[in-house]
Amino acid sequence: MDHDAAGAPVEPLAARRAGRAAARARSGRRRGRVGGGRAAPGVLAAVAAGGMVGASARYGLARGFPARAGGIPWATLGANLAGSFLLGLVLVVVLERFPPTRRLRPFLATGVLGAFTTMSTLQVEIALLIRDGHATTGLAYGLGSLAAGLGLAYAGVVAGRLVPLRHPEVPR
Repeated sequence: MDHDAAGAPVEPLAARRAGRAAARARSGRRRGRVGGGRAAPGVLAAVAAGGMVGASARYGLARGFPARAGGIPWATLGANLAGSFLLGLVLVVVLERFPPTRRLRPFLATGVLGAFTTMSTLQVEIALLIRDGHATTGLAYGLGSLAAGLGLAYAGVVAGRLVPLRHPEVPR
């Protein structure tokens, strides 16, 4: 049995894992990365493919629900709120409920949902509403988006934890 710096017993498997994690931290290397901090090509391809899907979906939503002057930009609000819920749901399901995969999380979370949601458009729309004399609408839109997004992300996490385990080795 191994012992830690204070002399307390440590399980051998835990000690090996801690040693590997410390070595990775010292070298600056993380999982999914190769070549000095660059993402693996397969992971980049997954993010790019997901980004194409997410950006296309958001474009379609924006075309279907154009913003009117001085009003709430419903397409951006809908995309961001749906994305908040889905991000909470997807991350819990992918990380806690299914066997580990290398490309599914980057494809769905970073690619699809990262491109579908849009913080920059939200900020521009708030600034335009305020600049055009609709400060109350702009501030309500911004604060409401933030509060609702956080609540929906939490709801997605809760919903994701209701999904039954699909792999016996995945912790509950």
